Amino acid sequence: MKILVIRLSSIGDIILTTAVLKAFKEKYPHAIIDFLVLDKFKDAISLCPYIDNLILYDKKYDGLKNLIVFSKKLSKNKYDYVFDLHSKFRSKIISLVLKHLYEVKTFTYKKRVFWKSILVNLKLIKYTVDNTIIKNYFSAFKSFNLEYKGEDIIFSFDKTLEKKYEHFKDYIAFAPGASKETKKWTEENFGNLANLLYKKYGNKILLLGGKEDFQKCENINSISQNSCINLAGQLNLKESGALLSHAKFLLTNDSGPFHIARGVSCRTFVIFGPTSPGMFELDKNSTLIYKNSKCSPCSLHGDKICPKKHFDCMKNLSYNYVYDIIYKTFEDNK
Repeated sequence: MKILVIRLSSIGDIILTTAVLKAFKEKYPHAIIDFLVLDKFKDAISLCPYIDNLILYDKKYDGLKNLIVFSKKLSKNKYDYVFDLHSKFRSKIISLVLKHLYEVKTFTYKKRVFWKSILVNLKLIKYTVDNTIIKNYFSAFKSFNLEYKGEDIIFSFDKTLEKKYEHFKDYIAFAPGASKETKKWTEENFGNLANLLYKKYGNKILLLGGKEDFQKCENINSISQNSCINLAGQLNLKESGALLSHAKFLLTNDSGPFHIARGVSCRTFVIFGPTSPGMFELDKNSTLIYKNSKCSPCSLHGDKICPKKHFDCMKNLSYNYVYDIIYKTFEDNK
């Protein structure tokens, strides 16, 4: 059996597919799994032990005509089944071409109810999830009777990197970035918390993120009275994963680093504000930090600005409140 799994973006959503890939390989160990992903996100899934071939999608294939050409090339791999775990224009066209021109059996995952998405985007209702993302992924494989064993995800990296970052063992890491502004906890809170944790544990706080997060991390370090080491823009995804495999814990917004940390079994504290924590089933290694404001969750993926203008869901999460959660967690585990 040869299958194609499509999930083109983004970092977290790609990593979440590893739970269903693992379940498929366990049930069908001789199956060949190809995985299609945007080239810019390849590091989120490369080296995954449940994938036999990683296929990169280049945006040069965008546009209906080019997508059809790309799909015809894919057909030469003679897939038995295609699983669309993205369910947007690109993946739908690819699946459609393979299904109708080459009689490949295709399956797609159950996304949120369409009418609900519209009402949430119009700010007419709060957003509540129908199911977790991973359980929705499993719905595409319903005919294959895969066993769901929780959010058993992994993030793979070259083990030579493990030694490279072992000097950061038991350091605390913060990931203050996110894809949307309203998903970001405030710089003031990150900075003040970093100062408290530095005084408590003695090691400077590692600030992780992309180049776009550099200035935010500089601001946080300034607020923390130089209690941090700014690594924003200095590490790729694989290096970040290797570092987090040694960290004492990660404090992060609802963003890609949250899933990288979970994928390397790093103790994780995740902050939610405008988006729904119901998208995930957290294990004992992850702690949710969420005030459940009366207007939250208000968004599918976050926004540029708070629709209500007050940003209560994040501003009401004080650094002292978060510090107490972290402190109690480690005291209870002694």
